[in-house]
Amino acid sequence: MSDIRFLRGRHWLAEPQTRRGALITLAVVLLALVGPWVAPHGTTDMVGQVYGVPQAGAWLGYDFLGHDVLSRLLGGGLSVLWMSVAAAVIALAVGGTLGLLAGLSRRRLDQWITWLADVSLAFPDLILVLLIVSMLGRAPWLIVLTVAIAFIPGVIRLARGCAVSVAGQEFVEAAQMMGYSRWRILFREILPNILTPLLVHLGNMLTWGIGMLSGLSFLGYGVAPPAADWGLMINENQAGLLVQPWAVLAPAVLVGIFAYGTNILAEGIGRSSSRIGDKQA
Repeated sequence: MSDIRFLRGRHWLAEPQTRRGALITLAVVLLALVGPWVAPHGTTDMVGQVYGVPQAGAWLGYDFLGHDVLSRLLGGGLSVLWMSVAAAVIALAVGGTLGLLAGLSRRRLDQWITWLADVSLAFPDLILVLLIVSMLGRAPWLIVLTVAIAFIPGVIRLARGCAVSVAGQEFVEAAQMMGYSRWRILFREILPNILTPLLVHLGNMLTWGIGMLSGLSFLGYGVAPPAADWGLMINENQAGLLVQPWAVLAPAVLVGIFAYGTNILAEGIGRSSSRIGDKQA
């Protein structure tokens, strides 16, 4: 009955930009997953001189305490990646559900959900996250929930706008006339038809998420030392940037590469979906 556009996802990989973004993102994810197993030293082992320059056996030199930068780099990606993915997925699930409910009801529930989303959007994301984390602590699960809360209003607005455009179509009205439950209509009729823009937004949230989480670690509100974390590495070694730049540049480059990969992946999915829509038209 419904036009299940997400089944057209097999065409996404036909877009060169999508393939390039997927490969870059996958490469960074694999590095974060495999890195701790192939690191030459433990992330907290002090094996060299403070801000020691690169040499044989330490390709990226040593950090402010004499840790091997390469080892901390290989072991420090998993935390920021899983936290950014978890925050984005939670925001997509919660915000998408609320947006679908608002878009289908169009009554008082719609007004309340939209009002809450608008009020939340009035607060800058980073300031909201810093406020909550500074008051409640910086446990990883709390940071993830806080970042997800900052992302949820944007997902609500997107899901609601897409749901409103789909809810008035004939196949949705037919499902309502047949007496299907609201939840079946939401998740079997409307959701498949708005999944593509939600997935594009998921890619954008991954980009924003790793930037925000790295920024929190840089400001001292993220993962607590001595844990290895790319954002924390930048904060810890900024004083020795002129002496041993690799301790700062290496994690910053990997954060940038992951953000770039997820960004062009999201743009590629959106572009390929637009082309498919034009052809169908």
